[in-house]
Amino acid sequence: MLTSLPNLLTIARIICIPILVVLFFIDAAWSVWSACALFTVAAATDYLDGYLARRMSTTSPLGKLLDPIADKMLVAATLMLLLAFDHINGWAVIPALIILLREILISGLREFLAGMDAKGLPVSRLAKWKTGVQMTALAVLIVGPYGPAALPTVAIGEIGVWVAGLLTIVTGWAYFREGMRQALEESPPPAAKRESPPKTAAGASF
Repeated sequence: MLTSLPNLLTIARIICIPILVVLFFIDAAWSVWSACALFTVAAATDYLDGYLARRMSTTSPLGKLLDPIADKMLVAATLMLLLAFDHINGWAVIPALIILLREILISGLREFLAGMDAKGLPVSRLAKWKTGVQMTALAVLIVGPYGPAALPTVAIGEIGVWVAGLLTIVTGWAYFREGMRQALEESPPPAAKRESPPKTAAGASF
């Protein structure tokens, strides 16, 4: 199943990360726009691999494992690069931090619930909107000051990341509440204390 098209797209998303890092370290307009294009294509594969897996009936345990890992690696790496190269600074650091912490929270919850054989955390419609806004905002912030002079690229990106941050709080809380509900339901009840047999006097007959 490793060579199925959906899994190959997921792996390609991971391979894009080191290339994205190299492009950030090249101080030129072409490398910035190339990084934006690469990130956009990688983000698009997040939707495409899931769609193809369902359409081709090639959903596999490996795909279910790699897909969320690839997403979180791409988002975390991009956020770190944007922070390191001052494409995100000032107050905009707050929603970026919220997005990063939410990714860690959801990963931990899903891993915990998987160990309990719970049903897991299905992706909500609002979470999909959050992902769309988040990826768009990050792509715009990658361009940053290299955008068209007539377009306030930085301001648009920062507004987008704030909106994504607010949606992250809402969806993160919903996931956390659902995860705790499943965890409490799946927790085994405390074992009843075994009653010790009644003590009898020495030599007592029955």
